[in-house]
Amino acid sequence: MTSTTTAPHRTFHSLHIPGNPFILPCAWDVASARLFAEAGHPAVGTTSLGVAAGIGAADEDRETLRAMADLLENIRRSLPDALLTCDFEDGYGDDPATVVETLRGAFAGEGADLRIDGINIEDSARGRLVEPLALVGKVSAIKEGFPDLFVNARIDTYWTGQDSLGDTLERMRRYVDAGADGIFVPGDLDLAVVKPIVDASPLPVNVLASPRYSRGQFAEVGVARISTGSLLYRAAISAAAQSLSGLREDRPAQTANVLTYRTVSQLGD
Repeated sequence: MTSTTTAPHRTFHSLHIPGNPFILPCAWDVASARLFAEAGHPAVGTTSLGVAAGIGAADEDRETLRAMADLLENIRRSLPDALLTCDFEDGYGDDPATVVETLRGAFAGEGADLRIDGINIEDSARGRLVEPLALVGKVSAIKEGFPDLFVNARIDTYWTGQDSLGDTLERMRRYVDAGADGIFVPGDLDLAVVKPIVDASPLPVNVLASPRYSRGQFAEVGVARISTGSLLYRAAISAAAQSLSGLREDRPAQTANVLTYRTVSQLGD
């Protein structure tokens, strides 16, 4: 592994089993990362939306690099044996060589090792789909520089509203040939769309957690990984807004099913 602190008997690659998907919870701070790890999840990711919101930036606008790097450094310090993967947006640049140096500068620990085990890197920039050759070059360069890093190639056809299965499959073929380790197609996808993607992919396929389908249903069509994306962060701030609304409406504070002060405080120890 690229990370010298990875758990000795499990790699991030080995978690990806088609038909037996693992849930990847995405953290926005050290406390959430520790909470997810202590709940028994074998790996933890990050949410770029949660990180961007934390610094007052727009998501997917190349402004989160420093905050993301600091977050992963702090999570690695707190969870030295955890398997960690990072939302690397579009690589924070256009030139493949620059993207590799950005990755090294942001996430390298002592020596040449990275503090992370995987990344997502997407084929859209600032919310717009780009030509597939752009991501092909980045994936190829990253794998040459960090052959053990799990590179999840994110195809944003459906995410950006260009719902073309044909284009999705063509982009997938290009990223597979470039050396990607996994394929990620985010969006609220029908199983009728997910299945042909899985059937055509020689690599494990990652989807977002769905309001319509369970883990078992995704397993039946061969999915290997289910990411929460920004869902958990949005759920947390939604719950906060609901609690505040109750106080404003002259109701007592609702503390049932809320973690205690001491419990959350200990997540930072």
